[in-house]
Amino acid sequence: MKHLQLTLETPAQNLSLDEALLDAAEAGEISHNVLRLWESPEYCVVLGRSSKVEIEVNLPACRAAGIPVLRRSSGGGTIVAGPGCLMYAVVLNLTTLPQLRAVDLAHQHVLQRLSGILLPFLPTVAIAGTSDLVTLPATDSVTRTMPRPERKFSGNALRIKRNHFLYHGTLFYNFQLKKIEQLLKTATRQPDYRDNRSHMDFVTNLPRQSDELAQALIKGWNAQSPLASWPHQRVADLVKNRYAKIPSWTIFNPHNS
Repeated sequence: MKHLQLTLETPAQNLSLDEALLDAAEAGEISHNVLRLWESPEYCVVLGRSSKVEIEVNLPACRAAGIPVLRRSSGGGTIVAGPGCLMYAVVLNLTTLPQLRAVDLAHQHVLQRLSGILLPFLPTVAIAGTSDLVTLPATDSVTRTMPRPERKFSGNALRIKRNHFLYHGTLFYNFQLKKIEQLLKTATRQPDYRDNRSHMDFVTNLPRQSDELAQALIKGWNAQSPLASWPHQRVADLVKNRYAKIPSWTIFNPHNS
């Protein structure tokens, strides 16, 4: 596996790069599995491919704060990204892992790998819901207080093509969690373990810094060598032909307002 630590200038470019890596691998332009790491320098709201803006996003708040609202090519729910949220993506070859064409097995494969990588940092890490990573509650035998419920620090999504799949997600480590409460509505699709908690009662940060997490991911995925080149033209084409033209992919761009 190769790694690519690269954050592009705009949210649209960064979302396009994840997809472009998948498309390039599918076209035979990239022969290695790839781990990409990036962190948006500005806050942005990113919907899943079939997410509904009116249900999941507080669009007036995003407009007032000048927060871009875009859509990605993978499924899953809406996220808020920005400083303090390390974004990762893996593009894996399905010809060597044909069982991962099954969505549940693909989730299981990547999340088990991630939880193993994070275990030295967070002994209480666990997989929850369909595609979340959480901290398990700690039992306090001294005070006998009720343990806190699981708190989510990573949400994940995937897109499967014929011979490759893209799996990507968030790792909150120093994120302004109140941004989620401000910019998103109460989720209508909730895993059972959320138990109708508010965003602020549901999410948390990892107790580590970006560099530590990045190096752990590179080592854990055995992606020690950098990717020599990335698909510049595919990114430019996606930005030009999708994000700059199709309103359902760029719902709000403050730079065009």
